[in-house]
Amino acid sequence: MRAPGVGFVPPPYPHDRLAELRAVAGAVPGGLVDCSVGTPVDPMPEIALRALRDTAAAATGYPATLGSPVFRAAAAAWIERRFGCVVSPEHVVACIGTKELVASLPRALGLRDPSRDTVLYPAVAYPTYAMGAQLAGLRAVPVPVDDQWQLDLSRVTEADAERALLLWLNDPSNPTGVVASPEAMVGSAAWARDRGIVVASDECYAEFTYDQGGESVPPVTVLAAGAHGVLAVHSLSKRSNMAGLRAGFVAGDAELVAYLGEMRKHAGLMISAPVQAAAAAALADDDHVGEQQRRYARRQAFAVPAFEATGLCADGGPSTFYLWLRDGAGVRDGWAVAADLAATGLLVAPGEFYGDAGRQHVRVALTVTDEQLALACGRFPE
Repeated sequence: MRAPGVGFVPPPYPHDRLAELRAVAGAVPGGLVDCSVGTPVDPMPEIALRALRDTAAAATGYPATLGSPVFRAAAAAWIERRFGCVVSPEHVVACIGTKELVASLPRALGLRDPSRDTVLYPAVAYPTYAMGAQLAGLRAVPVPVDDQWQLDLSRVTEADAERALLLWLNDPSNPTGVVASPEAMVGSAAWARDRGIVVASDECYAEFTYDQGGESVPPVTVLAAGAHGVLAVHSLSKRSNMAGLRAGFVAGDAELVAYLGEMRKHAGLMISAPVQAAAAAALADDDHVGEQQRRYARRQAFAVPAFEATGLCADGGPSTFYLWLRDGAGVRDGWAVAADLAATGLLVAPGEFYGDAGRQHVRVALTVTDEQLALACGRFPE
């Protein structure tokens, strides 16, 4: 219980808690291989770099908060091409990456409907879903997942459902790599609609949806359920290795998108014009994405047997570029596994960062070069 007059105190940022393990891993001969954060290392597409160069000199004025017509049209065209869902460019709004949207959406929706005070999110998930609720002064309530890491909405209490303002979905899932079936995604949207809950689906890893053999397969989207009451959230960070440029967008329900756009105008949340041009160019090109899909599939095929040889089990789905691992003997929790891997020079994220239900796991990001991955796996004990 907080003392009177004491406001919100931010908890330690999850990856800041890895300082000791980082020091251990960094002292290993050959140096640290950091697989704890999913930050891209592969090249940005040349088509995006060219657009940046060609537009930077003219970017003397303020950029369009909602997104330039070219950027919004490119996003809508990509949605139709990738998912087969038609969205008007007017129902797309630019975001500065998508983490800021994830963190700020509960606050925006809470101002729109102050009668509800609860954000629902998967019990094993990206921690910003819960943090966004806390930053908005709302309740963050995890939705249990089943033994396949799929959302189990039947276990949400009626009391929480009545208070719920927002339901977060995430497919493919960070950190587990699982993907909901199209039927399950549509069912989740229907469940929320019946209760007046806005659905926000974080689909930032959609381009990295794989089958068990590592072949790219079509992704799912909440927009397949129709746009009413739903928002699909996308980013160029992983798709096009543009994390450093901060470009994304939200699309879906016309009224919700318009509301968010007006709020963002007042808050001055704008992507620079050259970045919008680069993002539009990247969204219009699929060739570089196919190359990146193959890179991650190749790294996954290399890494999984190496980790399994150390006694770890791959316990998630085949999608994204994350491995969700646990001790096959069931003896070590995620922190113990992370400590053992740090002793070999490899830094990974304990599963507890993603919720209590992930305590027995670690997440390994394959956002390292092939050479770094080979170095890390080559140092595992025999």
